[in-house]
Amino acid sequence: MSADRLTVGIVGGTGHTGRELCRLLANHPRVAAILPTSRSGEPFERVHPNLLGSGLRFVTVGELSARAGELDVVFFSTPTGEAMRAAGAFHERGVKVVDLSADFRFPDPHLYERVHGPRHENPDLLAAATYGIPELHREQIAASSMIANPGCYAITAVLAAAPLLDSGWADLTRPLSIHAVNGTTGAGATPNPPTMHAAMAESMLAYNLDGHRHGPEIELALTERTGLPITVDLNTTHGPFARGIHLQANIALAAPRTRAELTGLYRQRYGRGHDGEYFVLVNDEPRRKSRNAKEYELYPSIGAVRGSNFCHLGLDVDAARGIAKVVAVTDNLVKGAAGTAIQNMNLMIGIDETTGLRHYGI
Repeated sequence: MSADRLTVGIVGGTGHTGRELCRLLANHPRVAAILPTSRSGEPFERVHPNLLGSGLRFVTVGELSARAGELDVVFFSTPTGEAMRAAGAFHERGVKVVDLSADFRFPDPHLYERVHGPRHENPDLLAAATYGIPELHREQIAASSMIANPGCYAITAVLAAAPLLDSGWADLTRPLSIHAVNGTTGAGATPNPPTMHAAMAESMLAYNLDGHRHGPEIELALTERTGLPITVDLNTTHGPFARGIHLQANIALAAPRTRAELTGLYRQRYGRGHDGEYFVLVNDEPRRKSRNAKEYELYPSIGAVRGSNFCHLGLDVDAARGIAKVVAVTDNLVKGAAGTAIQNMNLMIGIDETTGLRHYGI
């Protein structure tokens, strides 16, 4: 493999995330060829008119499989259950794999079955997969040939909670309460009346309150960091916007802390841009008004990260109740999916992980 001239395959090139992979990879300076797959038979630019003039065309899954020897990396942007059946054939031929579905996020096939229902069809391949949040698993990703890309809620929640849990400041005997609002692209590209624009405009729609599948994923990721069993109460809602995640994590504190202490802790962990984690930025704007004044500038907004690979974090403390409030915003299609997948690809092939991803929000 030459890191200067990459040939990349995308299994599942017609959905929202497949489109984002194509859009971002088309501007990646090390990517020479992109081979997205489709079963529809429709021309690429008819399916993705925003990429008119890109020169990309769809190939069939069979054609991509036949050309596996040309590939350096293959992304699976497929519904859960498909990558487990197909990824092994590429991996065996030396192609680096990044799976954006949930097929390889749980190392225990029984846990996968409990969370998702069907039995895992390739449990032997689970040991090859590395769970890939670049800011937290950088060395493991760089040494791996197969990445389980995190879920959009999961990466947003884990980046929000990790510094507090790592520091020992959190009271881990109490559940983490997480409330997250996702854009309607999080529901997928298949038309579904409750999440179509006519139904969602000026409205909100809660879903999976009996236990969202990303809850156990978040619990596993945080349990592995702390060595203690973490319970997460995850509540999810679709909002009246296309893309983005607005997540608030309420984390009980083991001892009283101030907002300044929290922002200091998070700045120490994530730094600032070129001097730290490039894609995780902490809003430490000082409070200027009296208590209970509406200072919206203290917390991040979805609009600031839309179209980008950034996660913005804001912090505060409910001192009377001993609860830290962490607000995290990401674009669910970029940092929550395609952007992190490309960041993982960059680490695996040994180049600067920010390559092709440095643009700011729109």
